[in-house]
Amino acid sequence: MLITLAILLVAIGFFISGKIRSDLVALCALIFLVLFGILTPTEALSGFSNPIVIMMIGLFVVGGGIFRTGLANVVSRKILNLAGTNQTKLFIFIILITSSIGAFVSNTGTVAMLMPIVVGLAVGANVSPSRFLMPLAFASSFGAMLTLIGTAPNLVIDGVLRDAGFKGLSFFSFLPIGLISIMVGGPVLFILSRLFLNKDEDVDDVKKSKSLKDLANEYQLHQNLVRVQAVRGSALIGQMLRDLELPQKYNLNVLELRRRAAGSNPLLKMVTQNQVGPDTIILENDVLYLSGLFEQVRLFVADTRSFMIDMNEKDENPPTFGGKIRFDEIGIVELVVLFDSQLIGQPVKACGFREKYKVNILGIRRQKDYILQDVKDEKIHAGDVLLAQGKWSDIARLKNEASEWVVVGEPQVEASKVTFDEKAPIAAAIMIAMVALMAFNVVPAVVAVLLAAIGMVLTKCFRNVEEAYKTINWEVVVLIGAMLPMSIAFEKTGTAVLISETLVANLGSYGPMVLMAGIYLATSILTMFISNTATAVLFAPIAMHSAMEFGVSPYPFLFAVCVAANMCFASPFSTPPNALVLSAGRYSFMDYVKVGLPLQIIMGIVMVLVLPLLWPF
Repeated sequence: MLITLAILLVAIGFFISGKIRSDLVALCALIFLVLFGILTPTEALSGFSNPIVIMMIGLFVVGGGIFRTGLANVVSRKILNLAGTNQTKLFIFIILITSSIGAFVSNTGTVAMLMPIVVGLAVGANVSPSRFLMPLAFASSFGAMLTLIGTAPNLVIDGVLRDAGFKGLSFFSFLPIGLISIMVGGPVLFILSRLFLNKDEDVDDVKKSKSLKDLANEYQLHQNLVRVQAVRGSALIGQMLRDLELPQKYNLNVLELRRRAAGSNPLLKMVTQNQVGPDTIILENDVLYLSGLFEQVRLFVADTRSFMIDMNEKDENPPTFGGKIRFDEIGIVELVVLFDSQLIGQPVKACGFREKYKVNILGIRRQKDYILQDVKDEKIHAGDVLLAQGKWSDIARLKNEASEWVVVGEPQVEASKVTFDEKAPIAAAIMIAMVALMAFNVVPAVVAVLLAAIGMVLTKCFRNVEEAYKTINWEVVVLIGAMLPMSIAFEKTGTAVLISETLVANLGSYGPMVLMAGIYLATSILTMFISNTATAVLFAPIAMHSAMEFGVSPYPFLFAVCVAANMCFASPFSTPPNALVLSAGRYSFMDYVKVGLPLQIIMGIVMVLVLPLLWPF
């Protein structure tokens, strides 16, 4: 028992210090439990086959599919835009939308997805983003209490109940707690954030950042883009791109080619996005995206008997681009030419961007002027900003292999933000099906989650399987898998019984509510220093033994552990969402104390009073 306690205390010390990753600390603790003969290797590894861990992996993939298809982004942006620039309405919408999304997918992923949207809306309302980012993080914790799959501690207490022979929790067992959290926490958070989170001086700084859409608008890509289709009978069909001599004859650039995917389901309308090269052969119905003067495009269309998609036959004005610029496979980025670069004085066509890096230069920003026509013949000046377009992998090479320029931003990060909007309905259907299977107990919860995860991959809500694997937060998975066997060690050595007996002996004489309040307080305090998941794993068996020792229902005690682990707001490091908004909101540790600590205390008092009413002793 003493060895188990010593290992636990040392692990908690490392968790609090943060000098070593939490998953490594948990693994080391697990190994020492085996080395000292407290756990067998089979017992030590049992956590990684636990349904909780498998469900977490599946839920990360499902959540990743929802984000990758832009489903959550589209829904949240449309609803949040209804708030306009009214700060109160904006605050209410942020709380409600974040809570709703956080009920079904990772609260960390929810905050990561909504953060840029909220920042943009805050800037549009001329208010500091810090006013909304901390409430965004806290609201994700409210939402995590709405469903069984909202967060890892929910799954932990469900597993403890089932292992002890009690009835497991249903998909919506947490719903009353989540609704109370939103109704109580929302108004309190509104008042506290208004008092302590007004930092208007950073609004202008935020406005300086550029999204891919901003870049496209800045360089007028929509205004200078015309779509031309190689319809039946066109002279384009069967031609190699080099034979068309577009730059030489028409002064036009082909930005990309879109082609119906071979063998694709007609209902899904699968279209591939391709960057073209000199050897690209044009097929019937291919759509070329051309950049250049409208008169030259019209001449090219007449010469090749092709069709201008966005042009009415009787309209002599330049067409308005009616499509959508996609950045899934092909993206754009700015390059700043260094003052000692060998490119200075050379025309763009002689710099070898296309030959060496397979990228096009679409435009040049020179101080406050934009050069968007005849770019290939323009000589490069020191300090010029070049707009490059190409595959994301090729853009990444520009950052890694060149010393003549500086790439603005992180190409791989921008590529990861691009969503597959056409797959959003499929992702929505998969998520609804998963929730229905779990809500009506058609199949075990872990099976429903795995079916949904596989469905996301098979329907290509991700580019490939590797991308799906990247959505899994392996640190959390390993942490849970390594910490779960700690409860076995607690059982075998009698540690859990000792701690629970101590709690019952000291607090039991005051009644079960005080005992439950003590467990809630202890969980809440420890969660301020270590991960909420690790805290839930440690305290869940203690809560179970305390309830059994006292002879009352374990449900309110375990819910107290779960709620206390999730409702920790006084520290930026207690939950991943809290840490995620720390730098973006320019918060100090004291900001969390001023706003989070009162909220945490109020929520604790409310929950201690409410839990016995929802789940009687």
